[in-house]
Amino acid sequence: MASILSENYSYLKENHSELLKLTIKDVCVGGYMLAVELSDGSQGMASFEPNAEIHCDKKNRDFGEFTPLQIKGRTLLELFECKKNNGLPNGLRVAALNAISVKLMDTFGLKVIRETDPIDLLDLSGEKVITIVGAFHSYIKKVSKTKCHLNVLELNEEAMLPEHRQYFVPAHKYTEVLPKSDIIVITGLTIVNNTLDDLLLACNDKAQVIITGPSSNLIPQVLFEKHIDIIGGTLISKPELLFPLISQGAAGYHLFTYCAEKICILNEKSF
Repeated sequence: MASILSENYSYLKENHSELLKLTIKDVCVGGYMLAVELSDGSQGMASFEPNAEIHCDKKNRDFGEFTPLQIKGRTLLELFECKKNNGLPNGLRVAALNAISVKLMDTFGLKVIRETDPIDLLDLSGEKVITIVGAFHSYIKKVSKTKCHLNVLELNEEAMLPEHRQYFVPAHKYTEVLPKSDIIVITGLTIVNNTLDDLLLACNDKAQVIITGPSSNLIPQVLFEKHIDIIGGTLISKPELLFPLISQGAAGYHLFTYCAEKICILNEKSF
């Protein structure tokens, strides 16, 4: 389990251990996202990448905990104690933390701006170096119209629109790009695929760091300790539509159209 997820788990054990007794009541896995409903009725979601390990030799096939038909009814304690560190268990962990974080948000006393995208809170004036981790087309389009120098760290150049490929930087070059960046926007999918910790270690201490997307709603205090300035999260406004949407192949923008709104959680030490 990645460090950022382990630290969220440690926070819960120390401060809200009763929540680890909650069980996974239901789960829905789609083409791009997954969602869970916990035994208290709370819901959470995460971006999801299919697990490459599914294509394996017969002797290595996994039918154990947190595989199909081995998920419902298990506690969050079991989920976080599970040693598996691949796509589905990590996606479930992120979705569960998403549900818990939203549930606790009112008790945290945080500064939350509703119906707002993080990009709208950034100062894009001047000639700053801005790095976006992941092909956020709307962000790339907006930054490309400024005088800022733009880098887009992405595994697959084909994920970018043809007119934006001039900004493409192969993802493995993050250690060259992030230390020189003034503003860094990171997709929450990096939590699920275990790359966020390395990315944060490479960031310039003076950079403004934003994490955004459906997988970003972890425990805010833990993310703020990692020097993240803005969490671009998701608030589910119509929970009855979440599972139907994801089961029909929804991506994030479908959720924001039908059943969710964007929120920004601010690290008040940064503002």
